[in-house]
Amino acid sequence: MIQPHSSEPTQRLFFALWPGEEGREALAHATAQAVRHSGGRAVPAANLHVTLAFLGSVLQRRVPQVKQLGTRAAADRPQQRPLELRFESLAHWPRQQILCAVAVEENPIAVALAAALKDAAAASGFTPDLKPFRAHVTLARKVAHAPRECALREILWRFDGFALIDSRTETGGPVYSVLESYPLVKAESARESA
Repeated sequence: MIQPHSSEPTQRLFFALWPGEEGREALAHATAQAVRHSGGRAVPAANLHVTLAFLGSVLQRRVPQVKQLGTRAAADRPQQRPLELRFESLAHWPRQQILCAVAVEENPIAVALAAALKDAAAASGFTPDLKPFRAHVTLARKVAHAPRECALREILWRFDGFALIDSRTETGGPVYSVLESYPLVKAESARESA
């Protein structure tokens, strides 16, 4: 495992299913009341996503290797149609102090993709978070208590790819930037399913 030297620049990186603006806004609107009543700090709608593999601090000189991991994972898993996640319930995870929207059922493609990214990252000397994948979207942080209502009208997110995200902490909170996008759906399949 390669440890960063204190003087070498690093970036905090993760792979994610990155929804479009419409999907993020729909989920933010559907959960706004629960987030308000949770007493936590709302995650801005622009930051809503599903983490596949969190890598943490990565030396900037190794970022091209991380991008290659994403390219290989996408090439190994071409899909005929977009990956779908349906969110119908909220969960309060007290240990993490978060309120999140949880997918109704695990999508086997998303589970396999998350595992492949984590395994490839670990085999390449990175230190991914190895907790089992559970499709969820963090809606609020520093949540002390669960909202009374945990039901959620169904929100469907569709993904024809995934992304490598850079996470920076600024005074207003985390700022996420897409560094690279990786298609999962073959171009001809995407046209046929449209």
